[in-house]
Amino acid sequence: MGLFSNQFSNVVEWNEFREDMIFYKWSNQEIKKGSRLIIRPGQDAIFLYNGKIEGIFTDEGDYDIESQIIPFLSTLKGFKFGFNSGMRAEVLFINTKEFLVRWGTQNPINIPTPQLPGGMPIRANGTFSFKINDYIKLIDKIAGVKASYFVEDVKLRITAILDQLLMKWIVKEGKDMFNLQAMSFDIAKGIKEDLDMQLFDQGMTITAFQIMSFNYPESIQKMIEKNASHSMIGNMNTYQQVSMVDGIANGNVRGGGTAADMAGMMMGMNMANQMMQNMNQGNTMQGAPMQAAPVQGNPSTSKPNFCPNCGQKTGEANFCPNCGQKLI
Repeated sequence: MGLFSNQFSNVVEWNEFREDMIFYKWSNQEIKKGSRLIIRPGQDAIFLYNGKIEGIFTDEGDYDIESQIIPFLSTLKGFKFGFNSGMRAEVLFINTKEFLVRWGTQNPINIPTPQLPGGMPIRANGTFSFKINDYIKLIDKIAGVKASYFVEDVKLRITAILDQLLMKWIVKEGKDMFNLQAMSFDIAKGIKEDLDMQLFDQGMTITAFQIMSFNYPESIQKMIEKNASHSMIGNMNTYQQVSMVDGIANGNVRGGGTAADMAGMMMGMNMANQMMQNMNQGNTMQGAPMQAAPVQGNPSTSKPNFCPNCGQKTGEANFCPNCGQKLI
């Protein structure tokens, strides 16, 4: 008789375990005498009877349901297996891991900004993490009507409202539209709080939310990069010279060797003119004290040691030997 009854025993386990599956419900079968429960690492098992939680088992292992599980069930402690009867119950297996999900905006988000009447179209991407933290709410809202639930189901719900949350936290407190990456931490913190409230009633919590990057339209990105280059160099003439050198070095100056030579010559002339201007300014500053320094002695007969007109040393002459300038 006992051997015959064991033919009806079964193994209660998560047969089709997947890393992206949040929970799996073992149901529509009778748990017979001699049946066993297998809980693997990273799983919790919840016994449900008439839709209510009877017991939660969190330790991994292989258990005899009659002797090791039923004695701990809330209302089924006195249940006895008969020859032809079994226990009709459901077992909900929970994946206890923390799930990491990558997200990205499918379409540009037009963020209002005074610089662009139509708004700033940007994209963003990053990651968020979540896990199950309330089994009662999970069963009440989801597991009560679903046999399984996947990470993709949560991702769809999150991305459905993510665009609005991005706009909300970017616009809040007047964020700099051209420097969003520097404020990504504060923006992500606000979004995490809002998303956590969205999943609260489903028994899940957002454990982390990150923004990896903001992406501008190509034309806007080039403008930002060009503006940054100007700010770093500071002088437009220097910027043009550097751009010319880069163009020649990279072969971007078109028209053959003559064009490159002409460009190099023009650049060289500009640099030479700049150097001459700097030298003239230096000579003027150095020459001024010499012209202003008179020969010490009798004021009526004193004359300069250098000609005030051409700078030639005068010696004892009353007229400059170089240009003829009168010295007294």
